[in-house]
Amino acid sequence: MSLWLARLGPPAAAAARGRLGSAVLPAARIHVSSEQNLEYGWLAYMLGDRATKKFTEYSKIFTVEGNLSSGKGKLAQQIAEKLGMKYFPEADIHYLDRITGDGTLLHEKFNGFCNLERFYNDPKSPDGHSYRLQAWLFGNRVLQYADALEHLLTTGQGAVIERSPYSDFVFLDAMFKQGYIHKRCLDHYKEIKEVSISEFLPPHLVIYIDVPVPEVQKRIQEKGEPYEKKVSPLYLQNIEDAYKKTFLPEISETCEVLQYTAAEAEDVEKVVEDIEYLKFDKGPWLEQDDVSFHHLRLYVQDKGGVLDPVAIPRFIPEITIGGNEYDKIYYEYRSLPGRNFRQGYNADVGDKWIWLK
Repeated sequence: MSLWLARLGPPAAAAARGRLGSAVLPAARIHVSSEQNLEYGWLAYMLGDRATKKFTEYSKIFTVEGNLSSGKGKLAQQIAEKLGMKYFPEADIHYLDRITGDGTLLHEKFNGFCNLERFYNDPKSPDGHSYRLQAWLFGNRVLQYADALEHLLTTGQGAVIERSPYSDFVFLDAMFKQGYIHKRCLDHYKEIKEVSISEFLPPHLVIYIDVPVPEVQKRIQEKGEPYEKKVSPLYLQNIEDAYKKTFLPEISETCEVLQYTAAEAEDVEKVVEDIEYLKFDKGPWLEQDDVSFHHLRLYVQDKGGVLDPVAIPRFIPEITIGGNEYDKIYYEYRSLPGRNFRQGYNADVGDKWIWLK
């Protein structure tokens, strides 16, 4: 069974085990927007809640891309501050932990049985750890992108995100070329990616910071974690090639693209000026109206539904665990404080008036 199923809540997990489940209290759900007390639905729409009424000039989704240690986070945060947008740091393997329960970072057995340190120390691990890591990171990027879309549609405030599920494949491509993963992993990834982002709208703007591999290596050696310093220069070059030869040409068909050198990216005023001159006159966002935004908002607020495609039932040894092990992890996770039911419905962490909600 897919490792994601242990985190998707009782209904999804029970269905995966071939039986339907029910609970007296509301089942565990992944993240309800902090901007609203009640989930958005048809009643709110009928009462006049319209996304376009909240939109301003920068009610948009921007992503900042680049190789490791390219300065993405700094630039993304500066742009968000300058334009009054919300900054989303790059999603890591613990993104789901941070937005559920009490925010405690959980053990890796609840997070895909993977970690970055092990990847850099042994990228060709025979147990398939490299693909397990990238598949888990992709799921977290999907979840974060849904959060960004929900934030935009709920508040009207735009979002600036470090990387996205649209660009995540550059790492998988590099892993495959370096012999870190099997061909079946590449095929599986392409399938879940296509399904997972099919209901999303792509970013309005992609900003790419072009830092040569020797400079990337220098930055990693100066400021990176000890295990990051073991990264192969060929792996870094493969990431750069995937960005330039595949991602940027493809994404430019549906959104605006700006490219900067490392030095140019330091001048945030110039970057913002370039953004102000963009026309944003292409892509599927132009075809949307309040009805389509309504359906998109319903979709992205249901994070369990958003993650369902990531857990497509395919037997891939690298990311599949046995039924007994799955049950053990599943029930251990549900026994953690605040993790058994939806946020606000867990008496073990002090939630009150549960039966009146």
